[in-house]
Amino acid sequence: MKRIFSLLEKTWLGAPIQFAWQKTSGNYLAVTGADYIVKIFDRHGQKRSEINLPGNCVAMDWDKDGDVLAVIAEKSSCIYLWDANTNKTSQLDNGMRDQMSFLLWSKVGSFLAVGTVKGNLLIYNRQTSRKIPVLGKHTKRITCGCWNTENLLALGGEDKMITVSNQEGDTIRQTQVRSEPSNMQFSLMKTDDRTSAAESMISVVLGKKALFLFNLNEPDNPADLEFQQDFGNIVCYNCIKIQDLVDLKDMYAILSLDEENKGLGTLSWTDDGQLLALSTQRGSLHVFLTKLPILGDACSTRIAYLTSLLEVTVANPIEGELPITVSVDVEPNFVAVGLYHLAVGMNNRAWFYVLGENAVKKLKDMEYLGTVASICLHSDYAAALFEGKVQLHLIESEILDAQEERETRLFPAVDDKCRILCHALTSDFLIYGTDTGVVQYFYIEDWQFVNDYRHPVSVKKIFPDPNGTRLVFIDEKSDGFVYCPVNDTTYEIPDFSPTIKGVLWENWPMDKGVFIAYDDDKVYTYVFHKDTIQGAKVILAGSTKVPFAHKPLLLYNGELTCQTQSGKVNNIYLSTYGFLSNFRDTGPDELRPMLAQNLMLKRFSDAWEMCRILNDEAAWNELARACLHHMEVEFAIRVYRRIGNVGMVMSLEQIKGIEDYNLLAGHLAMFTNDYNLAQDLYLASSCPIAALEMRRDLQHWDSALQLAKRLAPDQIPFISKEYAIQLEFAGDYVNALAHYEKGITGDNKEHDEACLAGVAQMSIRMGDIRRGVNQALKHPSRVLKRDCGAILENMKQFSEAAQLYEKGLYYDKAASVYIRSKNWAKVGDLLPHVSSPKIHLQYAKAKEADGRYKEAVVAYENAKQWQSVIRIYLDHLNNPEKAVSIVRETQSPDGAKMVARFFLQLGDYGSAIQFLVMSKCNNEAFTLAQQHNKMEIYADIIGSEDTTNEDYQSIALYFEGEKRYLQAGKFFLLCGQYSRALKHFLKCPSSEDNVAIEMAIETVGQAKDELLTNQLIDHLLGENDGMPKDAKYLFRLYMALKQYREAAQTAIIIAREEQSAGNYRNAHDVLFSMYAELKSQKIKIPSEMATNLMILHSYILVKIHVKNGDHMKGARMLIRVANNISKFPSHIVPILTSTVIECHRAGLKNSAFSFAAMLMRPEYRSKIDAKYKKKIEGMVRRPDTSEIEEATTPCPFCKFLLPECELLCPGCKNSIPYCIATGRHMLKDDWTVCPHCDFPALYSELKIMLNTESTCPMCSERLNAAQLKKISDCTQFLRTEEEL
Repeated sequence: MKRIFSLLEKTWLGAPIQFAWQKTSGNYLAVTGADYIVKIFDRHGQKRSEINLPGNCVAMDWDKDGDVLAVIAEKSSCIYLWDANTNKTSQLDNGMRDQMSFLLWSKVGSFLAVGTVKGNLLIYNRQTSRKIPVLGKHTKRITCGCWNTENLLALGGEDKMITVSNQEGDTIRQTQVRSEPSNMQFSLMKTDDRTSAAESMISVVLGKKALFLFNLNEPDNPADLEFQQDFGNIVCYNCIKIQDLVDLKDMYAILSLDEENKGLGTLSWTDDGQLLALSTQRGSLHVFLTKLPILGDACSTRIAYLTSLLEVTVANPIEGELPITVSVDVEPNFVAVGLYHLAVGMNNRAWFYVLGENAVKKLKDMEYLGTVASICLHSDYAAALFEGKVQLHLIESEILDAQEERETRLFPAVDDKCRILCHALTSDFLIYGTDTGVVQYFYIEDWQFVNDYRHPVSVKKIFPDPNGTRLVFIDEKSDGFVYCPVNDTTYEIPDFSPTIKGVLWENWPMDKGVFIAYDDDKVYTYVFHKDTIQGAKVILAGSTKVPFAHKPLLLYNGELTCQTQSGKVNNIYLSTYGFLSNFRDTGPDELRPMLAQNLMLKRFSDAWEMCRILNDEAAWNELARACLHHMEVEFAIRVYRRIGNVGMVMSLEQIKGIEDYNLLAGHLAMFTNDYNLAQDLYLASSCPIAALEMRRDLQHWDSALQLAKRLAPDQIPFISKEYAIQLEFAGDYVNALAHYEKGITGDNKEHDEACLAGVAQMSIRMGDIRRGVNQALKHPSRVLKRDCGAILENMKQFSEAAQLYEKGLYYDKAASVYIRSKNWAKVGDLLPHVSSPKIHLQYAKAKEADGRYKEAVVAYENAKQWQSVIRIYLDHLNNPEKAVSIVRETQSPDGAKMVARFFLQLGDYGSAIQFLVMSKCNNEAFTLAQQHNKMEIYADIIGSEDTTNEDYQSIALYFEGEKRYLQAGKFFLLCGQYSRALKHFLKCPSSEDNVAIEMAIETVGQAKDELLTNQLIDHLLGENDGMPKDAKYLFRLYMALKQYREAAQTAIIIAREEQSAGNYRNAHDVLFSMYAELKSQKIKIPSEMATNLMILHSYILVKIHVKNGDHMKGARMLIRVANNISKFPSHIVPILTSTVIECHRAGLKNSAFSFAAMLMRPEYRSKIDAKYKKKIEGMVRRPDTSEIEEATTPCPFCKFLLPECELLCPGCKNSIPYCIATGRHMLKDDWTVCPHCDFPALYSELKIMLNTESTCPMCSERLNAAQLKKISDCTQFLRTEEEL
């Protein structure tokens, strides 16, 4: 609320004042105080007139039209009448000489009621100037009264009487009350949910404490409402609204008058509710503007609206310009704004203002030829609508150096008999609609009409978009349409409310097709979709409730700027733009409706973000479908690529460059499964054949044939064939045959063959077998003959079916059908070509039944029915040898049983047992073996079979009874009874000792039982019989038990015994095998074993080197052996003799001397071979101490130089691996290993050795030089003892 003006007259101060608004228009306010003057002000606070009175004003009132103000004063019998139209005052004598106390104009007539202090009444008819005095209406002062709508007058006075009179002054009703009445009103009476048309209820305050209700229709039943004394006096009453102080939403404004410290007086509204006058106790009057006429306009994003009675505000909230306030000279009836100008006006005048950057300048005022209904501005021109005409004129004449005729023009032309009902102005066009339904476009630049559209009925309102390329108009039927002048088409707006007051287009550049239509309650959001696969159309996107008395002025990006009655603007966000809030923090349930809104408004980028947040395939698909619907191919590709739909991406990539609108829309409609629409679009495009291709791809053959007749007759045969295939599949053979026949072209061989094949099949199915069979026989296709044969076979036409199968080379099927028709001769002819065992079996049974066994047995063999083959060979062809060979070959249990029975009849029990076992009849075989003392045969056979423990136990028990301990133990071992097996093995006689001990070791190895192990060890050590067994058995026992450390110790003992006995190769092999086993088990090799193996291997190498004539290597190895001569006790003298000789040959004279001296010892001298004795004695007598120094090579661990046959490095104290070919220590850069035993060797030396040798000197496995690989990195072989 805004204060318009305040009246602070000095003469009023200190006393209450009276005031009254002019009725109806509210243009004047009559005010009086204690100065005996009634002053009349206009609604802007300007004093227009005054009435001088002889005393204080008693009462004043305006007539119903606001034309006349009546005033009565103290000390006067005259009534003062002021005429608002003429601004003149007249006096009317009441003719009753007593002082007046009451004054009131009628609500509906021109009657004025005046009451006096003596109770008299005067009724004055202003229209006829007739005065009706009524004396004695009351006995005392008349204090209150009221008129009703039927011109009945109710009066109350100090005589505590209420009277009701008509306009002639006649009393109709009267009633006595208990206190003085005041504040009297007429009201409607509501009974039984119905309100009577006449005001028949009088309500009046009695004694300021009670409310009295008097019904004229029921005068005997008045109501008296008494209030409690605590409530105080009744000041006023009316319709009561109970307001909850917690919820003050209906509160409009709170006025605070800080300067008024004596309290407030009375308040009064103008009839239109725009102005509120408020008096105070100290004698001032304040007038407030409570609601304004909603006058406003918008041009682009600039708005102008009335903010006070004489004030217009221009603002551009979108571009952030500060509002400009424009003071105007008159209270306007219309407001218009352009890009640079503002126009306000009333009646036939308009005032134009120039809007500068900082100030507003009045430009001019202009009079038109009639009362202006509305005015439109743009950049340079204004257009005013008045009395069915539009005047287009320049706002500033000096702007253009143009011809005079371009300055102004009146529409329509004189000869055009129509009235213009609405108009609009854009940057390029003046657009108007007429009562004849014509919408005209006038192009300002060319100063001529460029377009017109004729509507069936008159056009009431038009609303162009900012560019003028689209237009919404409302006709006299209140229907709405979108009109596109470019292609001169209209689109009806769906669900268009008949109460729509106006339309606003979206000014946001990205939402070009969005507009709203509004009425008093709601705003409806519409979207004009220009490019969709279904053509252009308008859709209703949603509606938004608008607060009371809000008029939309501007729509920008979903934000609606509205003008209110209070002279302000209020921004409302449309519900259809709910996604503009921060949707990233919104849950999925709220996001999905927002996504739908986005898609309706074609905001695909925002929709993409929402889909990304939802991460829901359904949402992505919805977005993709919307893109296809709106022909946004690029965006659709992007969406389908995001969701991984490769097929759609590839399809859209192929069509995205198509410029033909209908062809592109047809493809997209097909992608969205709207095939009928796609066909219509294809047919309207430059490539109508696409409709035919689509129907063919969809297998809509009826539609395809119809299209082919019109578009591509040459395709009819091919479509007919495809249609026939579908009809055949559906079982409609009649139509399938007809379409196959239509499909024959005569010049396309492959196609015609397919059609003829269809004709053949359909003919057979239709019963025309002869035609079908002949057609199939002539046809080159084997498959057709097979298919027709199958049809005939199902139809029980076996002869024709077999004929076709045979012709098609389907011999199995042909033979099967011939068998069904009992044509055995034909079957026999076909048998060489038949592969099916089933057919051979059927033929064999038939031939066996005929007694033709040779043919039968061949057929049984082809059918792989070995049991029948064996049966015939035994029973009919007397060829048991063949039967036996077949059983051995096929391992047939049933056949074996038959052969066993045959041999049993012949008395050949061994063969019978063998075949019984083969036929899994072990119990019968065992019984037979027992009866005929053939258990050895049974045992041999069953030992090689997959036999149960029970069978083995049976054999073991048999041998146990026969005291054949070795066999009993063997079968107890097979059935897992290790204790019994060991007991029997240890009982075996000495002739079977070796085998029995080996079997006992195997038994203990499998049993893993400590008791049995100890039992066997005791036996081997001779604890039981005092005869220790060979140590090799103990070694094998430890190996079987995987007790490798004990086995190693035993191996060393065995090797020592072998060495002592002179069996050096055996000792070497025992140690090597144990060494290899320990190495595979990753167990540390005992040093004694490694040393013994090295010395034995050095001895073995001597023979190889000496044989190859390499005496130096032989001598070096013999020196190593001679240094450990105690390990060779059986051959001390021969070894020392060989050492002396080889050293002498190699030039190692000092070494030869030292070992010759050793031979001269008394215990050895006599044993020297006579051949060498003298020579050795000569060496001792004449010693030669010269010696070839041994070459030095680096240690592979620390590179220390040491003699090449030395195996212990003095530098790093490591034992160095030795070469199995030379016995020397290994070199890092000349390393290889035997691929069999993994022992190292010098690559170059082993390669030389393999020129004369074919086996590895360590493991004796076959080896050639090609198998050797030189190892560049030997780190894995160089492990110290600590690492091991």
